[in-house]
Amino acid sequence: MSKKSSGGWLESLKTILYAGLIAIGIRTIAFEPFNIPSGSMIPTLLVGDYLFVSKYSYGYSRASLPFSPNLFSGRIFGSLPARGDVAVFKLPRDGVTDYIKRIVGLPGDRIQVRQGILRVNGQPVTRNRIGPYTVEGDGPRLTVNLYRETLPPSADAPGRTHDILEQTDDGPYDNTQEFVVPPSHVFAMGDNRDNSLDSRATNYVGFVPVENLVGRAEFIFFSWDGSANWWEVWAWPFAVRWSRIFSGVR
Repeated sequence: MSKKSSGGWLESLKTILYAGLIAIGIRTIAFEPFNIPSGSMIPTLLVGDYLFVSKYSYGYSRASLPFSPNLFSGRIFGSLPARGDVAVFKLPRDGVTDYIKRIVGLPGDRIQVRQGILRVNGQPVTRNRIGPYTVEGDGPRLTVNLYRETLPPSADAPGRTHDILEQTDDGPYDNTQEFVVPPSHVFAMGDNRDNSLDSRATNYVGFVPVENLVGRAEFIFFSWDGSANWWEVWAWPFAVRWSRIFSGVR
């Protein structure tokens, strides 16, 4: 092999290495892509949504790093989420599985659900019915109730308004005990209230340690409804949810 050819391969390898390091750096400290595989956050997030999560929003912990290496404990440049943030976190029971839910309770908050209505620190949140909503792409087609919910303000954010779904107000998690969020933990719930394993499921999720937070969901960069197979190239444009691309997560 000539020196010129050898030098060309070496430069190509360097370019690939540098590009890989830059990508890892961006993913570690800035933004990481995630996809939505289930319907627990409908109507805010749909199955097939792809979104970016900001890694810097709550500071950095081992959960922020690829493969969650045990390099340090706690958070660096840490800050609490605002009540109402949609956040990705590592499932407390295994520290590996990524979950995405809405943060409804902060340290010290008292959280309870009674007859389907969320109560924060003893006060029911405002919940107004918008109308029927048909759930598709997450099991059987189902028509449920769409509500607009407004959370109480947190220290650095006004009360957040977002949409939720309720099939019934008498489901397994529609009447709960009162949970007191421990220090350095948050309470997370899915917007699809009757189809979400979240902090109400104490044996599966429970309170989420702040250290387990990965980042805050910012915006959707792609959305696919799953109606086209990979080989149906002609159908791809019709399977993209164009209206959701570059929409913010709130």
